[in-house]
Amino acid sequence: MKINKIHHIAIICSDYEKSKHFYTHILGLKVIREVYRENRQSYKLDLALNHDYVIELFSFPNPPPRTSRPEATGLRHLAFEVEDLETVISHLKSFGVEVEPIRIDEFTQKRFTFIADPDQLPIEFYEA
Repeated sequence: MKINKIHHIAIICSDYEKSKHFYTHILGLKVIREVYRENRQSYKLDLALNHDYVIELFSFPNPPPRTSRPEATGLRHLAFEVEDLETVISHLKSFGVEVEPIRIDEFTQKRFTFIADPDQLPIEFYEA
């Protein structure tokens, strides 16, 4: 079996407009397609990073909240590689996003930090 790459990551949000704004305006992902599925009362927003399809953002009526952060069973966090951590932190803070202190990966010696999306999904920014 040969796996080529990760195709996409699916995220269910509690407030579609708030999450759409976060992922498109704050993180800068580009909208590929937005569909409202009447039978599910759900939006599906396909998002791209550098022209690559990466995230499906879903809304569903009354989804249960995440049980804990980040050590719940399932997806632990979403990580983005960045060139300059300070630039990213400055950008995020300009939108009022809380940013954790920079940490150093004990194995790679690379710098990283975390934020949370509107539903408290941990998002990591890892310096290249």
